[in-house]
Amino acid sequence: MIKSIFKLSIVILCFSACTQKKSSQNNASAEVTDTVPVFILASSAVNKSIELPAELLPYETADLTAKVEGYIKDIRVDIGDKVRQGQTLAVIDAPEVRTKSAEYQSALSSAHSRYQSSKDVYERLNRASQAKTAGIVAPVDLEKSRNQKLADSAAYQSAKSLAQSYREVAGYLVIKAPFNGVVTARNADRGALVGQTAPIFTVQNTSTLRLRVAVPELYVSAGTADKEVKFRVQSNPNKSFAAQLVRKSGAIDPKNRTETWEYRFNNTDNELKAGSFAYVKLNLQRNIPSFVVSPGAIATNQERKFVITVKNGKTEWVDVRQGMSTEKGIEIFGEIQDGDTLVVRATDERKSGSDAYWKVNQ
Repeated sequence: MIKSIFKLSIVILCFSACTQKKSSQNNASAEVTDTVPVFILASSAVNKSIELPAELLPYETADLTAKVEGYIKDIRVDIGDKVRQGQTLAVIDAPEVRTKSAEYQSALSSAHSRYQSSKDVYERLNRASQAKTAGIVAPVDLEKSRNQKLADSAAYQSAKSLAQSYREVAGYLVIKAPFNGVVTARNADRGALVGQTAPIFTVQNTSTLRLRVAVPELYVSAGTADKEVKFRVQSNPNKSFAAQLVRKSGAIDPKNRTETWEYRFNNTDNELKAGSFAYVKLNLQRNIPSFVVSPGAIATNQERKFVITVKNGKTEWVDVRQGMSTEKGIEIFGEIQDGDTLVVRATDERKSGSDAYWKVNQ
């Protein structure tokens, strides 16, 4: 419950005037009084509960697409199936990839043989050149064999890298689950030609759900009273669920002037479905006390929004900015402070700088 946000101390500003009424018998003077209620402004904590639309998203989601074009040879899962990380979901047949992989593997073996041969020749000549018998190996022959060994070594490393790359490409022929989850979409059957144009499967991790709510800019500066929120979904409107605050985006989206707040819901029992529409109840609270007044105390014209204060017997217009609307009134900000006297019913007909005590002729 919000404590009293302002003390409604009705103060009577008396506006008196004396009028004289002529009578055939005698003259009498009567005093007429016009009363205007005011109140003393007092700051207090401001709380507000609002319900905002939100959506439930999977904690992880992945569209699995074939990196290599080919035909589906085997497909092992369907929609609704639970999968484990690393589990094979489909096998793609691409003969040209297998042929290329075998070709480069043969080239690797050939390059390795040439390198071993030139290495052996160089080592033999090098040992012979170090023998006591001088001149048995010409220096030019030793250098030539050394260069041949280096060239064959570079060719062998190149063939090794190329063969490895095609082994990796061949590995793309097997589609595996990237994480534990559920297959929520299957877009191809056995024998279908697949490539990088469309995903074969969609896998989602729904054991944990992300609850995302777009909070209007007006409320982002107000903190939540607690880290847990209650929400409901259309599929089960009679039950309330709880989610924990984990992060805020930290920026205002210029498209809709909102900040995204994300909550986490433990969905181990698969009670809720990803993609569901939800309603979240947020309990907002200002970090510091502020002022709340009734809507009638705020006047608005084409130029400004203001309240009317009474200081030293004079009225004064004070510009204000509107904050949150609560059950007790409207939050305002401006050059106001505790103890200020404000007119309960503000209007631009009551001019700034007018005397607090007016004389009205009747």
